[in-house]
Amino acid sequence: MDAWIAENSMFLVIVLADIAGVLLIIALLLLILWRLARRGRGREQGDRVDLERERIDLELSLAEQTGRLRIIRELHEVAVHDMSIIISQADGAKYAAEADPTAAVRAASVIAEAARSTLADLRRVMTLVREGEAAVTTQPELKSARDLFRVMREAGLEVDFSETGTKFALKPGAELAIYRILQEALTNSLKHGGEGTQVSVAFTWTDEGFQAKIDDDGARNAVRRSGGDPNEASRQRAYDIDEDLRALTDSVSGAGMTEMRERTELFGGVFSAIPLPGIGFSITASFPNLRYHNGIHGVNLEQ
Repeated sequence: MDAWIAENSMFLVIVLADIAGVLLIIALLLLILWRLARRGRGREQGDRVDLERERIDLELSLAEQTGRLRIIRELHEVAVHDMSIIISQADGAKYAAEADPTAAVRAASVIAEAARSTLADLRRVMTLVREGEAAVTTQPELKSARDLFRVMREAGLEVDFSETGTKFALKPGAELAIYRILQEALTNSLKHGGEGTQVSVAFTWTDEGFQAKIDDDGARNAVRRSGGDPNEASRQRAYDIDEDLRALTDSVSGAGMTEMRERTELFGGVFSAIPLPGIGFSITASFPNLRYHNGIHGVNLEQ
């Protein structure tokens, strides 16, 4: 009897071990499938972000090109009207010159003035056409930033926006530079921190200046995404003064950083990109004289 119980117990153990092995294999397969699905979902979200950004850019470009075509059409109509006046004055001068030479002189003056006006309008048309050919990419403004925030939130960032000071009108080039800096900074936060990264965007306006500051917790979020406790990781890692000094003095390289720095310096600004050990990244673009800066100087020429 004891032998039978022992034999059946052994059989039961073997069966349970086999079942446990099968369950383990199933669990591993499910884990692999889950990770593949999550990775695919991440790629889909990234593609959706790119498509949404492209849609916003195309809408802005379409609105701009539509306005440009409307101006060109109106100037063309004016030019056609002026040409009809020139032809009428020329015909009248031809017949009037036989009886009254002074009438021909007066008609010639009117024709010359109308021709100058038409030439000016045609030059404006050509200028708009050249600008349209050059502006094959969109020229977004700061008001488009809220659309950008929405797109990045849908991609997984937790964006918190604040704005202080009194806003003032910016040159189109300056607005484009700030928008592109903001766009690149948020893209970097999503790329390096991943979904769930918390980003703080702060706009500060002064009488003549502007500052954009973008801080993220990408490093802490990377620990959270891996299943760890970012607070515990920070406690276990000791920072020394050399590491803090490197964070403040080392120049962060890369094509995106170089582009943001050049856009900032183009309008007399100062750009800084500082890694925050154990936390994330901080980007600041400060423009002390942006109100009057046109890409060459920042002097108020109206004074």
